[in-house]
Amino acid sequence: MASARLARIDLPDFGEPGARPELPPALYPARIARLRRRAQTRGYDRLVVYADREHSANLAFLTGFDPRFEEVLLVIGGGEEPAILVGNECFGMAGAAPLAMRRHLFQDLSLPGQPRDRSRQLGDILADEGIESGGRVGIVGWKTYASPGVSDAPAYLVDELRRLTGLDGAVENATDLLIDAADGLRVINEVEQLAVLEHAACQTSNGVWRLLTGLRPGMTEREAVRLLEWDGTPLSCHLMLTAGPRASLGLLSPGDRPIERGDRFTVAFGIWGALNCRAGFVVEDASELPVGIRDYVERLVGPYFEAVAEWYGALRIGQAAGALHEIVDRRLGDPFFGIFLNPGHQIHLDEWVNSPISAGSTIELRSGMAFQVDIIPATGTDYFTTNIEDGIALADETLRDALAAGFPAAWRRIEARRDFMKTALGIDLHPDVLPFSNLPAYLPPFLLRPDWAMTVAGS
Repeated sequence: MASARLARIDLPDFGEPGARPELPPALYPARIARLRRRAQTRGYDRLVVYADREHSANLAFLTGFDPRFEEVLLVIGGGEEPAILVGNECFGMAGAAPLAMRRHLFQDLSLPGQPRDRSRQLGDILADEGIESGGRVGIVGWKTYASPGVSDAPAYLVDELRRLTGLDGAVENATDLLIDAADGLRVINEVEQLAVLEHAACQTSNGVWRLLTGLRPGMTEREAVRLLEWDGTPLSCHLMLTAGPRASLGLLSPGDRPIERGDRFTVAFGIWGALNCRAGFVVEDASELPVGIRDYVERLVGPYFEAVAEWYGALRIGQAAGALHEIVDRRLGDPFFGIFLNPGHQIHLDEWVNSPISAGSTIELRSGMAFQVDIIPATGTDYFTTNIEDGIALADETLRDALAAGFPAAWRRIEARRDFMKTALGIDLHPDVLPFSNLPAYLPPFLLRPDWAMTVAGS
């Protein structure tokens, strides 16, 4: 494979999307039906889905409703409408959800100090929903664990379910039904959901590009973050932007410190369905870097970009996820690069759903999967880091045809990104691969010259 180099590259304007695509209401009962079939195969009588403000993606996927301020419990039984337990402030919102649900007011889900005089006991509500002695209940929380008996749902819920089902029953973690890295319901996206993810990726990538082109020494971190032009779309993670010594910590929020020429710099902007991140130095070229790291591009950014380019080239339906891990391990396995997280993961409403990409993984990538290109060096040295985080999806010919027919503007953007990656960056994608970011693999290491980026084309 050709070696990476820094070149003057014009990033095309791939376009601003129009109104956010709306998921058809019929999609939600269809999702519930698919989940019921999986639960029955597993032998569960009931599923109980727990959600809170930070961990709302499973509930939102199933119902179109996400909690504000409060926690929520969703009980899914045999054939009747699901039942939702909500507190004082979410009761009205739940009634407006696109999925029809029977509502129970359970005020212990409300904020501290609010009225708790109009709801029944949790055990009585759950018993009325068919959770009884000898029953098998699957709990959908946020994570899976090695033991099915471990759940991240609150103890008051798990304890009550165990009391109701008794010694002859079972209460198990069933979160994998939704997030299993091979075939979880949320890792195989419908065409409408893919269109929503592409729309989100346009917003975050356009925001990061505005920041890169508008970044100037002297502005504070808070002033810089305004360049993202966040429009109120729900965030999938807090806004991250730091410069100078704090940038090495990566996950911090912006502060009042003025950004200085020569600073380390990192930014990450994530909303439901997308996240984009870039990192580098606030300089125009290598001559402004400290003497000891003026080979920053040759030592770190070039090898990194070559690995990312090969990773992209290996993507396709049917590819074993372990092959993607092997590429990064082979190219960036030296401890200097400090790669320690999975080199890529699945993305949805939440920024990280799961990841099949690990050493030796035999999980095959499937049509409908959406991924975050997320290969993060953590050198722990003066070289700091470099980073490409963009969203992509895999789609077979049938799914591609459906996306092109149903969302032609999004399809035109996808085709233009594929062409740019091939002709300008030297990354030739398999037809299965759909880049969603308007910064598709675009990596400028010197942030005051965002028109100079990495490429393997013409090397």
